[in-house]
Amino acid sequence: MAPQLIAPSQIAQSLKGNSSKWIHETFPELRDFAWQEGYGAFTVSKSNLESVVAYIQSQRAHHRKIGFQEEYLEFLQKHGVEYDERYVWG
Repeated sequence: MAPQLIAPSQIAQSLKGNSSKWIHETFPELRDFAWQEGYGAFTVSKSNLESVVAYIQSQRAHHRKIGFQEEYLEFLQKHGVEYDERYVWG
């Protein structure tokens, strides 16, 4: 099926389910691992692909400077995405 025909919720469900199964089978000591409920999905222009890859590769160091939750809320605000913080973190 072409990616544009798959709902983001289906992609998130498949990604979370398959990765959880792999983590539990590969790392028995992580038996308590679980994804949080919900997901966030954003599109990225192909012209920005290199910068997105670079961001992902440096994400661990980046999040030592700014926490994920703070960065996520800044991202939503910067792009004018309306949200209710009561529902953002579950």
